[in-house]
Amino acid sequence: MKAALKTADGRFTVVEVEEPTLPAADWVKTRVRMAGICGTDLRHWEKPDQHLRCCIMGHELAGEVVEVGADVTRVRPGDRVLIESVLGCGHCDWCRVQQYNRCPDLYPTRRASVSRAYAEFVIGPQHKMHKLPAAIGFDDAALLDTYAVCLHAQHLSGLTINAKVAIIGAGPIGLGQLMLAKASGADVLSIDPVPHARALAQDLGADEVMPPEKGAAEDAILAMTDGRGADIVFECSGGETMPQTLPLATRLVRRGGKVVIVGGFDAGDIAIPLEWQRIQMSEITLIPSASFAFHDLYAEQAEVIELLARGKLQTQKLISHRFPLERINEAFETAKDKTRTGATFVGLCM
Repeated sequence: MKAALKTADGRFTVVEVEEPTLPAADWVKTRVRMAGICGTDLRHWEKPDQHLRCCIMGHELAGEVVEVGADVTRVRPGDRVLIESVLGCGHCDWCRVQQYNRCPDLYPTRRASVSRAYAEFVIGPQHKMHKLPAAIGFDDAALLDTYAVCLHAQHLSGLTINAKVAIIGAGPIGLGQLMLAKASGADVLSIDPVPHARALAQDLGADEVMPPEKGAAEDAILAMTDGRGADIVFECSGGETMPQTLPLATRLVRRGGKVVIVGGFDAGDIAIPLEWQRIQMSEITLIPSASFAFHDLYAEQAEVIELLARGKLQTQKLISHRFPLERINEAFETAKDKTRTGATFVGLCM
């Protein structure tokens, strides 16, 4: 099969590699039809990572079942599926209680199978294959990993109707967070430096949009909340912007409010000065959020499929570019330079 392998310089080369085979009777092989490029992928773009060299990357994907093991009952060949790529070891204390997003072996486990979206075929256990309703296309479904991340963050936040919310970042995660907050009855301020991202946030229902200019966002949230500040702030930018966006999040939140950290950190020790006295004396809660898993009885990945099918979430307005796998480097360049290209969600079609 064709697959895009990570190179020593952090780009990709498309080559022929061996197709994966089913390792167990309850596993499934799917042909990938659409794979997305997310912020985590972009943080590794053009950065030498020796441990990723020659690896197949990508974790936002949807496809068509082509082969099933003898014990598979959940899907059959020809089914269109969203492939959930958050796969833990299945044996640790966290996996046993469906908190597999916290599994200590999460990344090595998922990279060995389901988290290989930039290839023609992937394999995974049947419980990670979610059948798609007829109205949801492969490109729609490729966004639903992102939306599950947002849903998990909202569940952790305890957001309720009439909440006053600020969302920092209007990429796919920030826009997904916006749609979920609006569907739950919140008033939302969306903050992003990119004009087309702010315009899209407004189109998707943001009550106010704002660039992160010094003091402007703070003034806007105070005006929205009778001078109190946001009940909940979602930091959805992450990466190299975190030293600016996390302090901003703590300035936007009210006394007794919550900051949910959805955007990802880079690896290693990162020094980010915060007003710790104000945070402590105001009893502000900082909530880290990582991927998704189950909320009570419900798989969050399956929940966002239902929300999209019922019209609570939108996808097509976010899908700005599509590329074939052979043009993966161009796709990454387009996604990275979003101010120039107008990119929001960039997909790879196969």
